[in-house]
Amino acid sequence: MGSPARDADDRKRHGRHYTPPELADFLARRVLAHLPHPGPDGTLRVLDPACGDGELLLALHRAAARTSPGLRFAAIGYDLDQEALDRARARAADEDVDADWHGGDFLTAAAGLAERRFDAIITNPPYVRVQRLGAETARLLSREFGLRGRIDLTHPFVALAPRLLRTGGVLGLLCANRFLTTKAGANIRAVLSRDLPPVEIYDLGDTKLFAAAVLPAVTIAVHAGTGASCRHVSACRHVSAYEAPHAHPSSTADLFDALLADAPSLVARNGRTYAIEVGTLAAGTPVRPNPSTRSPDRPAATESSWRMSSPDREAWLAEVADRTWRTFGELAPVRVGVKTNADEVFIAEDWERRTPCPEPELLRALLTHRDLRPWRVERAANTRVLYPYDVTAAQRTPVDLDDFPSAATYLRSHRARLAARTYLTGGGRRWFEIWVPQRPDRWRAPKIVFPDISERARFALDRSGAVVNGDCYWISLADLDGSACAAEYVAQLLMGVANSALGLRFYDTVCGNRLYSGRRRWITQYVSRLPLPDPNGEPARRIAALVADLVDGSREADDSAGQLLDELVATAFGVG
Repeated sequence: MGSPARDADDRKRHGRHYTPPELADFLARRVLAHLPHPGPDGTLRVLDPACGDGELLLALHRAAARTSPGLRFAAIGYDLDQEALDRARARAADEDVDADWHGGDFLTAAAGLAERRFDAIITNPPYVRVQRLGAETARLLSREFGLRGRIDLTHPFVALAPRLLRTGGVLGLLCANRFLTTKAGANIRAVLSRDLPPVEIYDLGDTKLFAAAVLPAVTIAVHAGTGASCRHVSACRHVSAYEAPHAHPSSTADLFDALLADAPSLVARNGRTYAIEVGTLAAGTPVRPNPSTRSPDRPAATESSWRMSSPDREAWLAEVADRTWRTFGELAPVRVGVKTNADEVFIAEDWERRTPCPEPELLRALLTHRDLRPWRVERAANTRVLYPYDVTAAQRTPVDLDDFPSAATYLRSHRARLAARTYLTGGGRRWFEIWVPQRPDRWRAPKIVFPDISERARFALDRSGAVVNGDCYWISLADLDGSACAAEYVAQLLMGVANSALGLRFYDTVCGNRLYSGRRRWITQYVSRLPLPDPNGEPARRIAALVADLVDGSREADDSAGQLLDELVATAFGVG
């Protein structure tokens, strides 16, 4: 037995998070609910390409024994962990399960299974970014499976499933729920849409059903299925009546029973209350502005993420879309803050204590998530970043270190560490640069800044010229100059919508990517979809006036101001 710390590090490195029995049983039962009749010999052939200690295959065997006692069961499991395979063999022998257990890399071994067809694949693939396996491995997997962008091992595992399932065969997949909404999940969504239409999706959110750092989802998909309506159920921590507007208290005590019920409910588990919402799967979002209000030279926003749909949701979204003038992303780029990839070298609160201290011209105030409140910036500490760029240049232009001898001496004392960032130097950067500097000339202009992760939106206006850290995103008012209205006015509308209840509801309806304890990701691909009403309408003018008062401090950001804002934004979009 290794130490707990070593075991945790091993799990992270290899993506090993074994499925707990109650979740394995639920996944197995949902696979069986959609399985076709077994082949002529009456044998159910199943595969787990990342079987671990065999929990999923054994759960499927138990569930099949309960529902179809005479069914023959033939299972194959693959895994790299020999100790886990030994446990799987022993458990299968104890339960009299016919199974073949193979040690090795399934992605390599899969070619030998090309002539076989399985009735079901049930799996919890390792969550490992392919980049951790090396650039060459990443390129090989991308070429072999036609994958693009930032991927993890879930992607090739899913891509293999259509090659190994017989027509009508079922995939039972447990993986991170982020594939539903993120750009990085596009590969999985494409494979499922084309070859394995889902019939059930359960977004399990922050229910803490197992110990992985990612939030899980269960997907049941049928090879060469009809693509008919897919049931979509979500479970998330219940924080307020707004955040689950259609949920109601239920006598259902068991989370898994609630997931299978037809009606939404509230379920208590582990001392917390979770809202269970029920709908159908929708791909894409009606986020296009009304053509009558959108100028023809600005392209409409489009996206292909998956989300929950219901008649009420679609009616509400249609009303919002009908009054949408632009989306945020159509007005200006939504940029992430700077990323140094060596924060201990570049970011500090005690620069004066460092020897030598770099020249003050290169030490710029840095805004982090700790500094941001709705509407206003309140510096929590004197955090500054060593920013070695010419802030008058529109493009990344490193300073000449000969002009800054103290900074040069300081940086050279860390040269070994900084030069080890070979991905940076390999991209043509100087060894002392930071990884993501963004637009140096834009820092001096006023900007809207908001945290990457927060429970509610915290969009604030900064006029200090500070640099924005990588745990935040920002919109420069200099990029709004080309809009139909004054940049400051449009910025007030942007903040008003983002910080309102409607903005939060739109996020949850369209993006839906919650983290633990109700926190949300306010990243480019989500914020870009937020809608803006007609700026020439009276409600918009009143929103902007209220936001101006909240930003400059002449009005307190209290509950009454929040209620007024919510009413004005709802009126601007014509919804209750």
